[in-house]
Amino acid sequence: MKKKAVVVLIMLLFCTLPADSAYFGNIPAKTLQIARDTMNVGNVSAPGSKIVRVGIGSQDFSNYEWKTAEIYTTGEFELYNNKTYINTYSSETPVSISMVGKIFILRDSEGNVIAKVSGPIIFLSENGLLGVKNLKRAGQDALYRGNFELVSTPKESFYIINSIALEDYLKGVVPNEMPVRFGLEALKAQSVAARNYVLSPRIKSNPNYDVVDSVASQVYFGANTEKELSNQAVEETSGIVATYNWDLILAQYSSTAGGYTESYENAFSEPYTKQFPAKSKPYLTAIPDYPEFGKLDSDEAAEKFYKSSPMSYDNNSPYYRWEREWSIDELQTEIQNHIAAQSAAGFVKPAVNKGEVIGKITGLKVLQRGVSGKIMKLEIQTENSNYIVEKELVIRRLLTNSGKALPSANFVIDQICDEDGRLVYIKIYGGGFGHGVGMSQYGAGYMSTVLGMSYEDILLHYYSGISLSTEPFILSANSEQNYFKQSFFTKNSHAKVVVDNKYKVGYIDAKINGCDEKINLDKAQRINKIDISNYIQSGLNTVEFYYPAEETNKGLRIYIELAGNNE
Repeated sequence: MKKKAVVVLIMLLFCTLPADSAYFGNIPAKTLQIARDTMNVGNVSAPGSKIVRVGIGSQDFSNYEWKTAEIYTTGEFELYNNKTYINTYSSETPVSISMVGKIFILRDSEGNVIAKVSGPIIFLSENGLLGVKNLKRAGQDALYRGNFELVSTPKESFYIINSIALEDYLKGVVPNEMPVRFGLEALKAQSVAARNYVLSPRIKSNPNYDVVDSVASQVYFGANTEKELSNQAVEETSGIVATYNWDLILAQYSSTAGGYTESYENAFSEPYTKQFPAKSKPYLTAIPDYPEFGKLDSDEAAEKFYKSSPMSYDNNSPYYRWEREWSIDELQTEIQNHIAAQSAAGFVKPAVNKGEVIGKITGLKVLQRGVSGKIMKLEIQTENSNYIVEKELVIRRLLTNSGKALPSANFVIDQICDEDGRLVYIKIYGGGFGHGVGMSQYGAGYMSTVLGMSYEDILLHYYSGISLSTEPFILSANSEQNYFKQSFFTKNSHAKVVVDNKYKVGYIDAKINGCDEKINLDKAQRINKIDISNYIQSGLNTVEFYYPAEETNKGLRIYIELAGNNE
């Protein structure tokens, strides 16, 4: 049995003023915010202080390079060439932008040239929203919080980048990734998953922005699509992420799992090597809605499950159960038309080149299923050869029906032959919509609105062994790491400071909601968990951490845990 940490919290007899008042006096709020944005000290302050750069696409998202655009605002705005101020304009003065070589040409509404500059061009509207003329999202004018930055490309065009505070970005994402009718707690779960996505390290598709506004990243439609309930969900999860073993998790989600989520490795390949199955992720394991479902990795078990409709969290989804059918001629046409394109992705063996005829199909055979019954390997048997197709998305895109990919790869196959044993008809019975890994959105909606479950319980169900916490950080003697500030929202008082005390530091100083604390650490135990619930209030909380001046060349990893199932 491990020795329990002996931890002492010493509460001092006074609470100081917030740091802004103490250090910045009466500097105007706008000036102070600009100063904060340009300091780039790397510390996490209040939620929303992190900035997300979003590439804004064309109407159909097919292009992110603009030849021309007309930018307008709903309020007064300031125009800058890089950091050089150009002028202030009213909302009645939209600005048209075009390029000549690497030079931006800016014109007012009457066609007069405002400036010819190299950029980047910054549109800053403190009290208004920004828009691009004729750009619609969800049937409405696309309007955006934050700033616009226009950056030239090598092709006599430019990117439109929405530079926006993280929490405001999420308000434009959550109601577009999940219907608000799914309820507050489901929307909170979606908010955490979306926050994890944008904060997680990734190789950017473009060095000028972090994410795009389409399904290629997360669907971000801006301020005009915000909803009161989803905004509340974002605000009531401020500062909270899902972590596993000190890292932000890859918070995968899909529309409908069909009653049973799948393990990550059984649905995805490695992004660079295309190895399939992928390496496992311990927090993305197959989870049935109810334990009695058992494993579905055999044809018999999968058939029993997907040809029936047992009660599950996904029952309300129109894709909980579905059917598709083809005559042999229809199936032949669909597979022949799509197999070369899917083979180019590297998951059809032997490979099929464009124009190559695969031969008459004689049967389909499932070679491997995941725990949820998801097909991992499918054999297409023909008179010429047998083709092994791997990976759920490839299988779905290969077996199209009426021009559409299958909703999921969770299905069983009925094959009808004529009296001579020749295949004439195929019918499949399936369940779910999407890859089925991680959170099921319809499942979360059911858990929220029908079962009354909290967002914490929803996330802890779908992601195994995680913590719901603030983002982990390093506190050390380094001048850039000796102070850290985090804020988070909670409706209950449960909170623990989790410290990886590898280098046996004796204590850390903290300020919890403005009150000074000294947190003594147990040097004999590497992981310290210090309960600070008595100092946590319902609503937004702020905790500041200070590294002891006398501790040198050492460091700590820290986060604040609000909920977890990894005890």
